[in-house]
Amino acid sequence: MTYVLFDIGGTKTRVALSEDLKSFTQQTSFKTPKHFDDGIAAIVEAVQTLTTNPIRAVSGGIRGTLNDEKTSLVHEVALTNWVDKPLVATLKSTLKAEVYLENDAALAGLGEATFGAGKGLDIVAYHTISTGVGGAKIEYGKIDDNRTGFEPGKQVLDIDHTILGEGIEPTLENLVSGTSLEERMGIKPYEIDQTDAIWAQLAFYLAHGLRNTILYWSPDVVILGGSMILGDPRILLTDIQKHTNEVLGEGIVCPLIVDAQLGDNSGLYGAMARLGQLL
Repeated sequence: MTYVLFDIGGTKTRVALSEDLKSFTQQTSFKTPKHFDDGIAAIVEAVQTLTTNPIRAVSGGIRGTLNDEKTSLVHEVALTNWVDKPLVATLKSTLKAEVYLENDAALAGLGEATFGAGKGLDIVAYHTISTGVGGAKIEYGKIDDNRTGFEPGKQVLDIDHTILGEGIEPTLENLVSGTSLEERMGIKPYEIDQTDAIWAQLAFYLAHGLRNTILYWSPDVVILGGSMILGDPRILLTDIQKHTNEVLGEGIVCPLIVDAQLGDNSGLYGAMARLGQLL
């Protein structure tokens, strides 16, 4: 039997197949359609192109906030036309298989905890810093219980609005994401030279967010992914580690802080890991 894995991002959607839930060999990707119906059609077409075998189960992630049943989006700023649409029901009906949906950052964290940089560790904190900032806590190989998902990017760091000004919510996401950096600098992050002082400044801001993560979640490792971390140029890991140690202060041991290992495929690995737990 064949298992289908998917990862629906704001920019790109990835679809892959697995036969054993230990690896996947067939994979394709395409630009994420803005309209729900087009997105479903593109996913189904990708699956049909990859295989004609019967499908046992489907697992995947999507950016945004899911409903309690994890069957559809209830809030999302990039894929607004996907909100309140029957994502799980539509895929289940079309692909003739059970479908399991999760937040994309949570699955990416699970993928890294199971197959990547957090393999063998008990408590994993995962943050992705790209167009936005997301993340999840993975405990003993499973996405930690939660009520409305994890939103580390929404934490407020600049309480008195001295950094971004009164008109911008001073969240971690608005301080270090690629979108916010482009708005402040007027150019794409990849157009900013690595020697520019802004990259060290971003590491300093990010360290304050990681301080909260470490104090609240007490992880064995903090894994960082996303284009602002794994891209070129990037927020340098050595700067992040240095500043995080500094802001934690004496008496608090800083855990490992490492780059994600699975790159763009972390969400697919997480979808595969989740099916292995559910079936």
